[in-house]
Amino acid sequence: MNCHPRPAKRGFLLLEMVLALAVFGIAATGFAVALNRMADAAQLAQSELRITRILDSALDETLSLPVLEEGETHSDVGETGIKLKTTIQLKDDLQNEDGVALQDLYRIQIVANWSNDGISQQRTVETWRNGKMYQP
Repeated sequence: MNCHPRPAKRGFLLLEMVLALAVFGIAATGFAVALNRMADAAQLAQSELRITRILDSALDETLSLPVLEEGETHSDVGETGIKLKTTIQLKDDLQNEDGVALQDLYRIQIVANWSNDGISQQRTVETWRNGKMYQP
């Protein structure tokens, strides 16, 4: 009869270490993929914010003109590769609910075109303004 208890195992087996490394590798890969997707989403949000600010600024600039004239203008936004087309149209065929013609009402539309990773992108803003808004 053996009176001495068996000594407890110490350390990890090679198989346990390989399994632990495999689980860690899978978790690290998932984490890296998630970080990459978050970075892509942040870059897209930053790009959308930039184009929104550019269009807002161009619209504010056009709305602040003292006299509106029908026509179309083209401009480039610095070295961003963004091209703006501003169209101003007099709408003389509009009426209110009572059938009274609305005079000196202009439609202002700004279209931004740019390329993102070789893919053409376009965004449009539009508003209406009375032509005599800034005149005494």
